[in-house]
Amino acid sequence: MGLDEDALEYHRTDPPGKIEISTTKPTNTQRDLSLAYSPGVAAPCLEIDDDETDAYTYTAKGNLVGVVSNGSAVLGLGDIGAQASKPVMEGKGVLFKRFADIDVFDIELDEADPDKFVEAVKMMEPTFGGINLEDIKAPECFTIEERLREEIDIPVFHDDQHGTAIISGAALLNAADIADKDLEDLEIVFSGAGASAIATARFYVSLGCKRENITMCDSSGIITEERARRDEINEYKREFARDVPEGDLADAMAGADVFVGLSVGGIVSQGMIQSMADDPIVFAMANPDPEIGYEEAKSARDDTVIMATGRSDYPNQVNNVLGFPFIFRGALDVRATEINEEMKVACAEALAELARQDVPDAVVKAYGDEPIQYGPEYIIPKPVDPRVLFRVAPSIAEAAMESGAARTELDLDEYEEELEARLGKSREMMRVVLNKAKSDPKTVALAEGENEKMIRAAYQIQEQGIALPILIGDESEIRRTAANLGLDFDPTVADPAAGDYEGYADRLHELRARKGITRTEAGELIERDSNYFGSVMVERGDADALLTGLSHHYPSALRPPLQVIGTAPDVDYAAGVYMLTFKNRVIFVADATVNQDPDEEVLAEVTRQTGKLARRFNIEPRAALLSYSNFGSVDNEGTRKPRRAAQMLQDDPEADFPVDGEMQADTAVVEDILEGTYGFSELDDPANVLVFPNLESGNIGYKLLQRLGGADAIGPMLVGMDKPVHVLQRGDEVKDIVNLAGVAVVDAQQSD
Repeated sequence: MGLDEDALEYHRTDPPGKIEISTTKPTNTQRDLSLAYSPGVAAPCLEIDDDETDAYTYTAKGNLVGVVSNGSAVLGLGDIGAQASKPVMEGKGVLFKRFADIDVFDIELDEADPDKFVEAVKMMEPTFGGINLEDIKAPECFTIEERLREEIDIPVFHDDQHGTAIISGAALLNAADIADKDLEDLEIVFSGAGASAIATARFYVSLGCKRENITMCDSSGIITEERARRDEINEYKREFARDVPEGDLADAMAGADVFVGLSVGGIVSQGMIQSMADDPIVFAMANPDPEIGYEEAKSARDDTVIMATGRSDYPNQVNNVLGFPFIFRGALDVRATEINEEMKVACAEALAELARQDVPDAVVKAYGDEPIQYGPEYIIPKPVDPRVLFRVAPSIAEAAMESGAARTELDLDEYEEELEARLGKSREMMRVVLNKAKSDPKTVALAEGENEKMIRAAYQIQEQGIALPILIGDESEIRRTAANLGLDFDPTVADPAAGDYEGYADRLHELRARKGITRTEAGELIERDSNYFGSVMVERGDADALLTGLSHHYPSALRPPLQVIGTAPDVDYAAGVYMLTFKNRVIFVADATVNQDPDEEVLAEVTRQTGKLARRFNIEPRAALLSYSNFGSVDNEGTRKPRRAAQMLQDDPEADFPVDGEMQADTAVVEDILEGTYGFSELDDPANVLVFPNLESGNIGYKLLQRLGGADAIGPMLVGMDKPVHVLQRGDEVKDIVNLAGVAVVDAQQSD
C-alpha cells in the first residue's frame, strides 16, 4: 500500500481516529463514583463558585488546550471545511500529548465569519487553560487572534503564524552565528506574504533584525510603497512595504543574506541562489516541495549554503512541533494570561542554545546513526530530542513570570525536575540520585577513555557537576576526539603510556603475585589494559569510583575490579541489579549479571545489598525471594534455597526492611493476592525488590519486564564491591554512562 492507503488504514482501525478520553482517578468502587460525580462532586463546584481560580486546582483546566479551527486553510489542502479538518486537529492533539503531556479537545467550528468565530471561542473560555488556533486563512486569522488575545484571559496562539516564525527564528540565530553575520546587518528576502510570512518577518524584528532590511514578495512581486499607494496590498502587507523599485523575486534576492520561503515549490533557481551574498542562508519551507531543492541549493555555490526546509528527509527541518507543545506547557504551568513576544523569543533562544549542545545517542539512532553536531547541517534540534521539553518550557515559564503574564510563580529548578518526571519514572528516579551526586561530587575514573561515548559522557558529567571525571587512555587521542566533537571542555586525562605509574604496577604485582602475575606482566597490564589501570587507581584512592565495560563482555570487564578491588569487608558476593521503572512503580531486580547458581547465603547477601541500593534512590525496600512455589507449596532443594534465605534475613537484625519468600512473582507484586490469600506474609505492600533464584531466571525476568511490560531499565548497578565500580553494557548510550556515574558518586558518598 502507498502512504495514503496506509494513513486511511491507520485512522479507521478500531477505535477510529487517534485520541480518546481516559480517567485519571480510580472508578472501581461505589465510593469512587460518589466522589467523581454525585454527591461528592458538589464540593469542588462550591469551591470554584467561591473562587474561580480553584478550577485549576479541582479540574483538568490547567492541562487542557482547545485546538480550534474552521478548516479554511488546512495544510496544503486549502479551504476544506470544518468537518474535513478534524483528522488534522486530532493529530495536533496527539502531538500535544506525545511531546508535552498536554490534553486536548479538538473543536471544529463551521463558521467563516470572524466575529461569530471569536464569540464562539470566547464562550468556551471556562473550559480551557489555553487556545491553539489552527488552519484559519489569512487575513481573518490575524483579526481572530488579535481579538481573542484582547478579550479572553487565557493564552491564545495561532500556530500557523507563530510556529514557523519561532522555529525558523531559532535556525536564523544559529545560521547567523555559523556564517559570522550580525542579525542587524542581514538583508532578508521573503517569498510569500501570507499569515506565516508576515508573522515570521515580525518575529525576526523581535530577534534583532531590522525591518528596513526585510524585502517581502508576493505572487505579484516585491511589496513596495508604490504598490501600497495604488492600494494593491492589504493592511498586513503594508507593514513591510519598502521604498524600492518594483521587481520580481529574482531581483529581490540579488545580494541578499537570507532567503525565507513560505510560498510554493520550485520557484527559486540555482542562479537566484548564486546571486545572493557570501555564505547565504536559505530557508525554503514550502511543503511538500520547497522553493528550491536541498541538493540543488547546496550545489549552486562553492561557499557554505546554510539550508533549512520543512521536510524531515533533509537536515534542518523547520518543524512546528518544536514549539507549540512546549510553549503551552510553560504557559499552562504558570497559568499565563497570554503568550507574548517575550515568551516567543525565549522559545527561539532556548532552541538555538540546545542545538549547540551534545546530542543524545537516542536522537542520533532515530536519524540513522549519522553524526549530529552543531554546524551548517544541524542548526535546529530534532523533534524527538527529549531535552526540548525541559529546556524550552522553563524558558517560557521564566519569560512569562518576568514579563508579568504569569499568575503563579514557579521555582525553575524544581519545575525542570517535574518536567523530567513527565518523560518517565526513570528520569524522576535518576534525578534523585543525580541531585545527591551534585551535592558532593567525587572523582570517577572512566576506563576506555578514548571511546567517543566516554568522552561525551565525561563532558556532560563535568558540565552538570555530577562528578570529576578522569578519562583513562591516550591523551592526544582523547583531546583530538573531544575537539572533533566540538566539546568545549578541558578533560582530565590519565595516560598509562605517558605518566609515571610504576607505583600502579608495583601495587598490581603485590595484589596478584600469588595468582601467577609477574612484575613485568603487571607493568604490561597497567600500560595496556585500562580496566586494570582504573581498578588500581580506585584501590589506591586516586579516584573514588570506576566505570568500565563499554566495549568488553561483562565478565571480562568485571574480572579486573574483582581481582584488584574485591568485595566489601563484610560482603562475600557482588551482584548486578537493574532498576525497572513503570508509570507508577519502581522495582529492583537482582541478580541479573553476576552469580549463576547462588545458594541461600548468596541470595541473602544479594537481597541485603539490593535493599541498600534502593535506599540510595529514596525507596524503602520490600523484598521478595522468588520461586515457582508459594511459602512451601512445593518442597524441594530449589524452593528451599529462597525459603532459607528469607528466614536468614528475617533472623538478621541488620536486615531492617521487610523480607519474605519463597513466593511466586505474581504473589510478590499483586496486592490482592498478597493480602488476600497470603495475609500472613511479612510484606504489607507489594514487593519492590525482586530477588531471583539464579542468574538465568533473573536475566530472563528483567528483559521480559523491560520489553513486554514497557519498563525503563537503569543498570546493571554493581553492588557489594569494596569501592564503587559499575560495569556498563556494551552498546550503552551516553545517558547510561552519566546515570551510572551519578550512582557511583552516591556510592562513594555512602563510604565517606
